[in-house]
Amino acid sequence: MGGCHSYPSATKIDTQTLKLSDSSREKLGINNNNLEERPYLQQQFVCQQIPHTDMLSLTVLPPGVDQAEWLASNTVAFFKHINLFSSALSEFCTPSSCPTACGPDNTVYVWTDDHGRKLKCSAPLYFDYAMSYIQELLTDEDVFPTQTGSVFPAGFVFLVQKVFLLFFRTLAHIYWCHYRETLALGLHPHLNTLFAHLTLFCQQHALLEPEDTEPMQDLITALGQQS
Repeated sequence: MGGCHSYPSATKIDTQTLKLSDSSREKLGINNNNLEERPYLQQQFVCQQIPHTDMLSLTVLPPGVDQAEWLASNTVAFFKHINLFSSALSEFCTPSSCPTACGPDNTVYVWTDDHGRKLKCSAPLYFDYAMSYIQELLTDEDVFPTQTGSVFPAGFVFLVQKVFLLFFRTLAHIYWCHYRETLALGLHPHLNTLFAHLTLFCQQHALLEPEDTEPMQDLITALGQQS
């Protein structure tokens, strides 16, 4: 597959240093999913993104590049960024702090297992299922081939759509439940950049339905106005 995109070096996350003191954690609270306000929409936070990031060039299909190849390489890149970001906040997302995988507008994400059974589970368990599922796909040569001349499977776009829905839900949960910790760690410009990139990429390649993105549409609109 083609090379993966990276943001400027300022966006790199050192998970060993992203620790809040006990006093800071107590002051900030575990999460904000019970609050009416949405702090991520405040102008002083929305306007902050990683500078010098050309979103259009990161999302539009380059001339002469196969669409499946472009989708595949970007899926790998997004997985690396989102998995790293989630890991940086993992100590704040626990079964006690996040008994459900939730997002704005009382949205609750329910995992569907291999037998079609819907499992209502805690946020860390849901997103562990999600990241494990995605990693299995990415390492399956029959789904994401890496050899020159290999053919992508029928239904590849459908699988990519499912993966990007899980990416979107991961970031929605972070904004809704762990934005205070994101602010305290100074990671909100990176989160805004990552979310703006993800949503623009999905718009460019029709990867998500309007009902999928509706809970975060206010932020999508706000970030778009900043671009």
